[in-house]
Amino acid sequence: MVDAPRPTRTRKTSAASTAAPKATAKRAPSKATKAAKATAPKTVPATQAPRDMKPEEIRAFLKDLAQAWPDAKTELHYSSPFTLLVAVVLSAQATDASVNKVTPALFAAAPTPAAMAALGDEGVGALIRTIGLWRNKAKNVVTLSRQLLERHGGTVPGTREELEALAGVGRKTANVVLNVAFNQPTVPVDTHVFRLANRTGLGRGKTVEAVEAALERRIPKDMIRDSHHWLILQGRYVCKARKPECWRCAAMAPCLFPAKTERPVIKPPRGTSV
Repeated sequence: MVDAPRPTRTRKTSAASTAAPKATAKRAPSKATKAAKATAPKTVPATQAPRDMKPEEIRAFLKDLAQAWPDAKTELHYSSPFTLLVAVVLSAQATDASVNKVTPALFAAAPTPAAMAALGDEGVGALIRTIGLWRNKAKNVVTLSRQLLERHGGTVPGTREELEALAGVGRKTANVVLNVAFNQPTVPVDTHVFRLANRTGLGRGKTVEAVEAALERRIPKDMIRDSHHWLILQGRYVCKARKPECWRCAAMAPCLFPAKTERPVIKPPRGTSV
C-alpha cells in the first residue's frame, strides 16, 4: 500500500513583506552645493561672444571693416529723401534686391509725395506686388505721402519723432533715413547688425533696443555714422546667420566669436587625380 502524499504547507506572507519598497527621500542640497551653483559661471551660447569688446578692440575691429568696405553705402536705390524713405519702408521683411526691382517703375510714376498720394493704394500696390506684405505697404506709402503734404509741406522731416509719427515708419526706418539722408550719427539695428553685434562682442544685448543703445554708447563718435554701413554689409555677406564665413573676415583678429569657422575643404570629384 502506497502512502498518500503529504499536503504541502503554504507559507503565509505578511502584507508588510509584499508591499512596494518605499521611495528613498531625496536629500536637500547642502549649503556648499548651493554656493557652488551660485558662483559657477553661466554657459555662453555659441552664437554670442563671452564678453564685450574693450575700447581698443572696438576701434581695431571697425578700422578693419572700414578697409574691407571702403565705399560702403546703402544698397537701396533712391534719388531723394522721399524716395529713400519709401524704399526703406518697402524693405521691411524684404530684401534690398527685391525692393530695387520694383522702385524704378514706382518712382517713375510717383517721384514726389503729391504724385504718390494721387496714385492711391491700388496704383501703388499694382507696382509693388512682388514684395512681401505689399498691400499693407502700399497703404502705408500712400498714407505717409499724404501726411508729409499735410504736416511738412511735402518734405521729409529730419527728426526721429517726426519720422516715427508717419505711417509704416518705425525706429529702424527712421534711423536709416536720418543716417543716410541727413548724415546723422545713428546706428540702425536690423537682423544683420543685431546678430553681428552679439556674435563679435561689439555690443551685446537681448533686444534690438539694447543693442542699439550699446552700439551708440561704445562705438567712437567719429566712426558711428559709417559703422552702420560696415556692419550691415559685413553681416549680410560675411558674418552670415547660418554659418559665418570667418576665413573671409578682415576683422577676425579682434572678433571675440568663440566658434570661428575655417575655410571649407573642397574635395575633388572621384576619379580625379590631384
